[in-house]
Amino acid sequence: MAQTKSRGRRAEKKKQEEQQHQQPVEEVTEKTSVPNTFFGLVDSNELDYFKQAESTLNINAFDSDEERLGFISSVFEESKGKELKLVTNQICSKLMERLILFADPDQLKTLFRAFSNHFVSLSFNKYSSHVLETLLVRSAALIEKELSLEANEIPMEDLFVSMLGEFKPQLTSMVNHQYASHVLRLLILILSGKELPSSTLSNSILRSKKSKIARKMIEIKDNEDFNSAYSTPPSFKNELREYSSIIAKDVDMKRARELCIDKVASPVLQLLVQVEGLVDRERTFWHLIFCKDNEDKNGTEEAFVEYLLSDPVGSHFLEAVIKNDGARPKYIERLYKLYMKDRVLKLANRSTTGVYIIQALLFKLKPVEVEFILDEIIPEFSNLISVSETHNLDLAQKLIDASISRGNYRRDEIISQLFKKFAPNYNLDNPVESSTEFLENVLQLTGSTLGNTRGDWPTAEERKRSLFLEKLMEYDYKFVVCVWLNFMALPIEKFIQMCFHGVFSHVVEQSLVVIPASEGEPKPTLILRKRLLNIFQGKIVELSCNSYGSHIVDTLWKFTILLPMYKDRIASELLSESKKVKESTYGRLVWKNWSMELFTRKKYDWKSLVKQQETEYFGETEERTKKPIELKLEKLAEEKKRKEEEAERAESGYAKRKLEQELGSTHEKKQKLRGRRR
Repeated sequence: MAQTKSRGRRAEKKKQEEQQHQQPVEEVTEKTSVPNTFFGLVDSNELDYFKQAESTLNINAFDSDEERLGFISSVFEESKGKELKLVTNQICSKLMERLILFADPDQLKTLFRAFSNHFVSLSFNKYSSHVLETLLVRSAALIEKELSLEANEIPMEDLFVSMLGEFKPQLTSMVNHQYASHVLRLLILILSGKELPSSTLSNSILRSKKSKIARKMIEIKDNEDFNSAYSTPPSFKNELREYSSIIAKDVDMKRARELCIDKVASPVLQLLVQVEGLVDRERTFWHLIFCKDNEDKNGTEEAFVEYLLSDPVGSHFLEAVIKNDGARPKYIERLYKLYMKDRVLKLANRSTTGVYIIQALLFKLKPVEVEFILDEIIPEFSNLISVSETHNLDLAQKLIDASISRGNYRRDEIISQLFKKFAPNYNLDNPVESSTEFLENVLQLTGSTLGNTRGDWPTAEERKRSLFLEKLMEYDYKFVVCVWLNFMALPIEKFIQMCFHGVFSHVVEQSLVVIPASEGEPKPTLILRKRLLNIFQGKIVELSCNSYGSHIVDTLWKFTILLPMYKDRIASELLSESKKVKESTYGRLVWKNWSMELFTRKKYDWKSLVKQQETEYFGETEERTKKPIELKLEKLAEEKKRKEEEAERAESGYAKRKLEQELGSTHEKKQKLRGRRR
């Protein structure tokens, strides 16, 4: 009994505490001026209900959309008056985020009003800040929708502007706060009409890597309102101007530079530099960070830029302000000429910092400066790349793109440097099957996850290397031929393992390209194509029934152009085990893409498809030079057609005359007959 009373006393005490905290108690810590608000605890019964509701929405256990909407409405009704404590609770905040994603305009506005006067506190909270971000994105979409409609009783714009006013006293505190800075970045994006990024994609500018992983784990997916830019009312431009001026007012050059290299604040400063041109012709933030565009080299600025070029956070900041069209071209050109031009190669060697600045400059500077950077890097290109550590693979791809944009500037030298790095023993003038060094050096097959059956493959490094190799094959056909020869040098079992691999299969698929008819396929290349196709013999069915291999078999339809015997051989393999192929999800798609029903029942029609493919292959180009035998056959065909037409005309004339004679004789008889009757 004593135990029961004890539990009762604790429960009573807990209940009293909860009742004491039903009304929000807002405090401000003296040190940081950051609001620290307690909105009450969610009691055990409420927690059970909302936890079950969150689970129901997560698994989407509804027979229809109407049933789901009815459920959401009932949960919204149950949450009324409890919104603030729900969004600051770890478990219930997930439910509130899901509800917002499904909410209708009235429900969004109701929630907005419930948060009124507490938006600042919610933005500084670990859990409610995420809920607030989702609410802001949906609100931006609703504001755009209302702009094209007649005036509402209380438009979303008014509620939004009222909320913006709440944040103004705390903007400087939000800039470098772990949670509030994300809300501030989203507000700036909305006010400037920029695209609102996904909260789950790995390249999202809004969330940290850790946050995006967490969202994936709780299986919250964005709706169609994300990854979009929205039209904004005129009031938003004024609000953006005021936000910028408030933040700039309390920041001097020393503080601005500190924020640029602060892990949390740096993305906010990047964004302010990017959008300030919309409302500030003086570009206040740029000139808080860097000197005026007519100033010469400055010792303090030089030290700061050097830090940006060598620090991970700083280099992200500088790369972003160069890439994102925030700064005027002359500002970027000044920094480049004063602090970077005389050491391009040195910066390119900084594979985790400075190299990203060089990559960004390749697409922002004037053509003459781009060619200068290429001249500096290309002779040392092979020494800058390290595949084993996946260093500077991005630089290699950006260098190729920059070369293409400059009319294939120094293309042959780039190709030579790449072969020197990855296939030093390969003879470009006389390519022959020798070794697998090119594949090994680029993909690092030895020690890779090739052949693994566990779920821990492929790795991020393998993806990078595969994409790099695909880029090389796209850049020049010499790399394609080299890859073919390396495939042939591999043991067949290992090659087939590549076809079943999550990323290496893409390399195989991307290598199956034929030289366009306009360029003309050399005979040695055609022979190599046949030899490569021989590797697939006997493996077609196995590949067709695999999620990755099936894509390769699909691609073989195009790859066997002008090789009907090989096409027929692959189709015959599929037919020989048709039951197995058709029983497989992936096999059925291959069966369809290879038009196997025609092959099985109407072989002539299937061969017509093959002929049609060949016609289209040549039809994409100008009239090709025909062989003598083709010209002779065409001449014979024309002669035959002419004789047939003459014979047809002669026969037609004879038939016509005969018909006229018969009709004339009949006419005379009828005349006589009618005469007798009269």
